[in-house]
Amino acid sequence: MSASDPFLRLDGAVESIAVGSEGLGVPSHFGSPLVEQRALEAGDAIASLSHRGVVTVAGEDRLSWLHSMTSQSLTGLAPGVSVETLLLDPNGRIERAIRLVDDGERSWLLVDEGDAAPLTEFLQRMRFAMRVEVEDASDRFAVVLAFDGGSALPALRSLGAAVAEWRDPWAGIVSGGVQYARGEHPAAGWSATQLVLPRERLADAAALVRSGATGAAGLTAVDALEVRAWRPSRHGEVDERAIPHELDWMRTAVHLNKGCYRGQETIAKVHNLGHPPRRLVLLHLDGSGGELPGSGALVFRRGESAGADARPVGRVTRSALHHEWGGIALALLKRSVPEDAELEVRLGEDPASEAVAASQEVIVPADAGVFATCPPEASLTPVPLVTMPS
Repeated sequence: MSASDPFLRLDGAVESIAVGSEGLGVPSHFGSPLVEQRALEAGDAIASLSHRGVVTVAGEDRLSWLHSMTSQSLTGLAPGVSVETLLLDPNGRIERAIRLVDDGERSWLLVDEGDAAPLTEFLQRMRFAMRVEVEDASDRFAVVLAFDGGSALPALRSLGAAVAEWRDPWAGIVSGGVQYARGEHPAAGWSATQLVLPRERLADAAALVRSGATGAAGLTAVDALEVRAWRPSRHGEVDERAIPHELDWMRTAVHLNKGCYRGQETIAKVHNLGHPPRRLVLLHLDGSGGELPGSGALVFRRGESAGADARPVGRVTRSALHHEWGGIALALLKRSVPEDAELEVRLGEDPASEAVAASQEVIVPADAGVFATCPPEASLTPVPLVTMPS
């Protein structure tokens, strides 16, 4: 699997390793993660996401059918318009996160690693008499990522190989969505774009790097930019209990005024009548030790992490060394944790392991939900509005 991605054969490529020491088959970095991060953000590098999945849905009922099952409004979606939608369980918990673009004949569903097969199986079971054809096309197509503003996207487009192009809507609140985060959002300039290529054309994309037409970046750079932009992901922030409200994913992945779909009752109740039980925060980590906490690292109130009986108040979902901000992490905290509470993150599983001091940057406020009392900024934050069909 590792040898199947031509980006792993570029100079300096180091393979990304998943939890459990299994290689993901794509580069983690090429020897200079911070340099790659800056280049990726400037639009001057390509990142291979070939380990992720591609599912296609064809047939004239495809958009209305997907609309009926997922959280976003998809009926009448124009060809080329990029959206994201969530497949929820009956209790409103996130099962799959789907990046979707339709080309007029089929919908391209881009999903995180390990999600293509179970999503395809679920959709096949739900076909009934609908005029749809579902295929897991991950073995034939692969995804690469680049940002606007530099050499990478023009170089990729010059290949003429992309069968679909998905532009991430995370820069703004989409029609029908709502933002819980207060004030100016760090993703206001977010311009990540994912291109779907036939797998045999990945070599051409890697050749662009060898020729000097653009640079390359690994998953370490992608994660760092996503963490700083408060951008949630299925592989990073979602666990078996996660609901969209906790991650401020209501801003782009949920349409509050569409018809019924699985999990909608929880979406409406938490937004209108309750509060999400947890809230996503960005942690600024004390960099004195130089070590970053891993996914799942426990978060405590400052001075309370020592001892076997210490009670955590949350957990880290992803951490990164950012080229401007240093050590940062996304974490899910209990809603009851005060927004000004001083925190620390235990670096190891041992109760005696070192703890790193951390300060909160609030993403989801403690009073998110109960829409009538939600802070005005939640619906009026002056960020770009992405127009979508109602």
